[in-house]
Amino acid sequence: MTRDVSRPAARTAAPTFSPLYRQIKDFLVASLERGEWGPGDAIPSEGELASRFNVSQGTVRKAIDEMAAENMLVRRQGKGTFVATHSDPRSFYRFLRLVPDDGVAVPAASEPFYCETVSASPDVAAALGLKAGSPVVHIKRLLRFSGETVVFDQLYLVGELFAGLTLDALRGRNRSLYSVFESDFGVRMIQAEEHLRAVAADAESASLLNVAAGEPLLLVERTAYTYGNKPVEWRRGLYCTHRHYYRNDLG
Repeated sequence: MTRDVSRPAARTAAPTFSPLYRQIKDFLVASLERGEWGPGDAIPSEGELASRFNVSQGTVRKAIDEMAAENMLVRRQGKGTFVATHSDPRSFYRFLRLVPDDGVAVPAASEPFYCETVSASPDVAAALGLKAGSPVVHIKRLLRFSGETVVFDQLYLVGELFAGLTLDALRGRNRSLYSVFESDFGVRMIQAEEHLRAVAADAESASLLNVAAGEPLLLVERTAYTYGNKPVEWRRGLYCTHRHYYRNDLG
């Protein structure tokens, strides 16, 4: 049969090329996802990994450098390379960018007051890549800085990953929520995307943040991802910025 020359010929998809160091990185990320090395664990040396994958140490080093830049690994001078963990106090300020006007960051006191499994609304489902009505864990909590209530957070977590999470399990712990998720459920937040906008305080947020209804608040909507770029948390945080500002370092 003669091809119709008026129609373009079908194109064969060109094979994709992945640099060797990126392939090594993918292997290492898969090992982290499987739990071969847990949070805080030392990974094998560059020489050992080079032997395992039959590549040069320079190739391994480039893969590890990229993973360190993405906060999956941490290099410690003279000690080796370790899996990053939310239990490290330095990780706290990576995901919370609220700073007092005097510039002196202080630890926040987290006060969860609601934790229930609910059906995902369409917007929650879309953010988490789920079907509407899928089970999600809904958490409400306040953040206080030096006794002042500054943030009202609502979190939605993929239900199958956090089955059994209760309010009692969240209360009375001197750890961040992400540290609890990591240690108790094996879910580590690797990266997050945030959208910021100004909104007016509704009745609930006004009461919890001790502001007038209709007063401007900063809304921070965050989608957090674990290994494999999988969304596992969608959060809506309302920030009172009377004595605080949101800081983001660019560069």
